[in-house]
Amino acid sequence: MDSTRKVKALTIDLEKDGWDKSRGFVMRDVPMPVLDEKVNPDDAMSVILKMRFAGVCGSDRGMWYRTAFKDMVHDSLKKEGKTTRINGHEFLGEIVEAGSMVKRLYYDPDPQNKAKVEVGALVSGDSHVTCGRCFQCRIGEGHVCINEAILGISIDGIFAEYVKIPAKNLWPVDDTKILPEIAAIYDPFGNAVHATTSVDLRGQRVAIFGCGPVGLFSILLARNFGAAKVIAVDVNPANLAMAKELGAHETIQIGQPRRSDSTSEVGAPTEASGKKHDYDIDPDVIERIMELTYGKGVDVSVEMAGPFSSVNNCIDSTRRGGHVILFGIKDGDLTIPKFSRVIVRGLTIHHIIGRQIFRTWQIAQRVLQDKSNGVQDAIWNTILKKGVGTVISFKDFTPESFEKSMNENPKLVFKIGG
Repeated sequence: MDSTRKVKALTIDLEKDGWDKSRGFVMRDVPMPVLDEKVNPDDAMSVILKMRFAGVCGSDRGMWYRTAFKDMVHDSLKKEGKTTRINGHEFLGEIVEAGSMVKRLYYDPDPQNKAKVEVGALVSGDSHVTCGRCFQCRIGEGHVCINEAILGISIDGIFAEYVKIPAKNLWPVDDTKILPEIAAIYDPFGNAVHATTSVDLRGQRVAIFGCGPVGLFSILLARNFGAAKVIAVDVNPANLAMAKELGAHETIQIGQPRRSDSTSEVGAPTEASGKKHDYDIDPDVIERIMELTYGKGVDVSVEMAGPFSSVNNCIDSTRRGGHVILFGIKDGDLTIPKFSRVIVRGLTIHHIIGRQIFRTWQIAQRVLQDKSNGVQDAIWNTILKKGVGTVISFKDFTPESFEKSMNENPKLVFKIGG
């Protein structure tokens, strides 16, 4: 590869753009990534990808509006001695160059497996780059690596025409079985798989708080894994309509008045308007879930939204002996009032961090490639709306059109290369 060549990338430049008084990404010319094993021995185990598609994540939204990852971006750029970060971490790309050790370490010789890590292959991959050397990595818990770096946040990401990625993070894709636009969002789908396989959902009543992309994926998976009842909870009626289409048995809109409250306007906040703290529960939501579960509460609650109130909604909605799965929790100090009730009621709290590649990705692949379950079709037809307004041109990027699309759709995918 020609190191003097420039490629297009979506970036944040702390020196030129700043952080606190700016928003969005800027399309810039950046150096073409190269493999140089003499300068960087780790390049022997890396590849150069020509990007085909790239998913837009909720964390990208946080970066766009400067509401998340400020310290991680600043600290990592300072450590690298530069000011520009390439954004993005969900991808599908073609391997155009591979380091000298890639085939030896990562090529699967099984002739039955047509998807390989080799030049010319299509690959997706995990956004969490682990060290492989720390205690957690050595005992098989790389998803909580103490030295992890995250594409697009603490190291350069994939919103670019060409990128360099460690080969150990790659997942070969058979594009005859999985649509490339969906293969590009393996990463968040893997999060949903991790969440919904943390406990056995067969025959369980499940409440999913937050119907963004990962919450919507979780609804599909909960149904696929045999949940007896799936309850979707969100503030956005459009997201709830999508949740219903994807198989949620019941939907609850936060802030929606109960039918018995004849004095409130539809959609107006009721109890929520009287909240004193950001961690206060939504009593109407809890009451409705209790009605739907005969006064017992759900067996499993899944927090995919982020607000502190949502965490406490999960706890109060879950039956004694049940499970609370936390994924969407945000930074800051969370207050759980009367924490003793978590212990006394025998609740088990699970954390979801990382995709646990390769365990969860193997499950994700099986689910997506099995056309009989309808999961891949549902993602394409409902969440991605068959690409209409959701699959957008990278080369035609403008901040105004991108922000508009991002605010109108739960999930976007950039089409970058052919």
